[in-house]
Amino acid sequence: MTPGLSYREVIQPSEAELRELARLLVDVVADGASIGFLPPLTEEEAYKYWTLVPREQVVVWVAEKETGIVGTIQLQLSDRPNGLHRAEIVKLMVHPSAQRQGIGRTLMLLAEARAMAENRSLLVLDTRAGDPSNQLYQAMGYKEAGRIPQYAKSADGELHDTVIYYKQIGE
Repeated sequence: MTPGLSYREVIQPSEAELRELARLLVDVVADGASIGFLPPLTEEEAYKYWTLVPREQVVVWVAEKETGIVGTIQLQLSDRPNGLHRAEIVKLMVHPSAQRQGIGRTLMLLAEARAMAENRSLLVLDTRAGDPSNQLYQAMGYKEAGRIPQYAKSADGELHDTVIYYKQIGE
């Protein structure tokens, strides 16, 4: 683990945490991350997103340095009667200045451990084809389930495929 770095679950984010999460979202979108938003994303738009993240079936973790939040991940626990065995990993974000330090991997491991504690045996996620995140997910044992062509638009208007991954856990 990186010195000076800590991880924790955020149950009820404070105003300051919401503002830090909003800045993180703005920064990763400006850096080209494909997480549902296009640049230029304002801090107010990002703040609004974080205030609307449902809390009951969504578990949020943050990675923090002395300077503030540098990463986050969400685990969405399915509440559908036929899906109580699965969860989705969404919005894995690591600040551009903190990437390649194992933060994304650690956040993924936290999400996987919580999914197992919640008796979830199947995790799913998606990411833009060609992004570095594909290497992380594959290295962590996620298997490609398929691709959806021209799924997400980038800032330049180009359409990109998305890759859907899954991992069976706790077996």
